[in-house]
Amino acid sequence: MTESPHVTNISTELLRALVAVVDCRSFTKAAAALGITQPAVSAQIKRLQVLLGCEVFDRSSHDIKLTPQGELVVSYARRLLSLNDQIVNIGGAGPRPELVIRVGTPSDFVASRLPNTLARFREHWPDVRFIVRTSYFDTLVRELHSGALDLFIGLSMNRPHDARHAWAQEVVWVRGLTTDVDTSRPVPLVSCGEPCIYHQLAVQVLKKVGLDWEDVFTSPSMTSLTSAVMAGLGVMPMIRRRANGLDLLIWEDGPLPKLPDLHSGIYIREGGARVAYEQLADEIVEVLNPQPTGAPKLLPAMAKARTSAA
Repeated sequence: MTESPHVTNISTELLRALVAVVDCRSFTKAAAALGITQPAVSAQIKRLQVLLGCEVFDRSSHDIKLTPQGELVVSYARRLLSLNDQIVNIGGAGPRPELVIRVGTPSDFVASRLPNTLARFREHWPDVRFIVRTSYFDTLVRELHSGALDLFIGLSMNRPHDARHAWAQEVVWVRGLTTDVDTSRPVPLVSCGEPCIYHQLAVQVLKKVGLDWEDVFTSPSMTSLTSAVMAGLGVMPMIRRRANGLDLLIWEDGPLPKLPDLHSGIYIREGGARVAYEQLADEIVEVLNPQPTGAPKLLPAMAKARTSAA
């Protein structure tokens, strides 16, 4: 697979084929999106691999999975293609290309707050189309770094230093009216399951003070989780602001240890339409972290400075 060391240029056509396969998660769908045949896409990927001298896709996987080298190539390819497209459109000839902004978040609460903001954003950016989806935190972070996502909104246990905006969120225990926890027995937990940051935080805190726990109700649906809590099946960690919005009973002076803050962050990928991404992030933070009346408006630079001060 080794190519001549004199090769110094790689066609954007090959890079565009690679990005299309990754985004579509299928050679066939990528071919349809590019308007060429599936064998042509396969040939372009093979040619690209020869030029690079390495495999970009993991052959041992039945799905479209990138090798570590492939992830790096895709990340660079997105940035190069973005610059290429900006150069092509400098003259303003022809119709303005549609901009697709892909937004990811692990939180259904955040996702439910986005539609109105996205609709308002499109009033100023009429050529923008959005793709919004929820998934687990780790998956979305990988996709942001590979360029498969343009903007990511998520919670982390540590202060983020690479976010466009970041702010602390107070976390509390919520319970039902009849909930009574005996700390000599396992603490009954209600959560989305082990990949959920609230579950991870609860387990970490309970372990630290020597308390045991058991998962009594696990569900991806916040409606069912809140119903389980209100019925008295168990306790659940939750951001105070959201608990108040759902009218859940906060256990202020209960027998359980105090929960540390979590940190919300809005992250933007490298490359791409940075101006649009940054403006959208600035509008989203106004909804998710509104400033008190009369308080100075939080600027992106101020958000970064605050997260780095420790």
